[in-house]
Amino acid sequence: MLTTAHANGQAKASHTPDNVAIKPQRMGFEFDEKVPRYWLDNNYLISHTMNALSVLFPEGEQFFVDSVRAFRDQINDPKLKAEVRGFIGQEAMHSLEHITMNQHVRDQGMPVEEMEKDLKVILDLARKLPKRHQLAVTCALEHITAMMADMLLERDDVREDMHETMRPLWVWHAIEETEHKAVAYDVFQQVGGTYAERAFYQLFATAALGVVATWFTGRMVMKDRKHFSVKGAAKGMWRMWGKDGAFSSLIPAWAEYFKPDFHPWDKDNSELIGRFKAQIQQYIAPQYKSGNRRTLQ
Repeated sequence: MLTTAHANGQAKASHTPDNVAIKPQRMGFEFDEKVPRYWLDNNYLISHTMNALSVLFPEGEQFFVDSVRAFRDQINDPKLKAEVRGFIGQEAMHSLEHITMNQHVRDQGMPVEEMEKDLKVILDLARKLPKRHQLAVTCALEHITAMMADMLLERDDVREDMHETMRPLWVWHAIEETEHKAVAYDVFQQVGGTYAERAFYQLFATAALGVVATWFTGRMVMKDRKHFSVKGAAKGMWRMWGKDGAFSSLIPAWAEYFKPDFHPWDKDNSELIGRFKAQIQQYIAPQYKSGNRRTLQ
């Protein structure tokens, strides 16, 4: 088993490849009337599913940051300390950019504010868990987001299904999720997290995410039910959960998490970061070309 926590606390704790830099970058994305209502595969159901996931990010990423920050003083590896700072900064940028996207979704008549309030109630309940258990939840959800990020960067068909006005946001987010995919996990390992904790909370977090994401998607679908079609819904379900579907294809990677010696960088996909990071630079708004230091509080 990949163990980084030792009694003297001096063991190397970071296992992020040296060619991966975890640095936050504000992008300044804007969304206007050029964004089609159904921006993913021109499909009603898939677009609402991804809109619902976007609603989860600002509050969810604040939870991730809080769970990692709670153990920052127990980290001795200088490299991991720096990566935690990068992780916090990147999650801050994700929150800010998805707030902008969520405002666009709200302007389409979706009940975003009500969903955000409901999500905060759920996450406040999760905050009553012991601190290390909260960190285990974060590790589990970071694994899921890392799987989705890897799938998006690997699969041309998924990226090409996204409208050009939305694609840069999701590609940029996928790049940064890949860069910091092991930070929460390495912190969890260093502070004595156990296999039982991470395995249990992977099951727990997956179930919770599935329920909440389905609930939020359903609320958007009901708000937009005048555009519902059985054919469109069936096509969307197949694209997500059918043979080689965007989500069904992730099941083997999800199961990898239960290996006793699992580590997020067992699959070194750092090559994808370099390939797409150069492309995404053109989408940085001029005012953020020199970076942005704002972080989540």
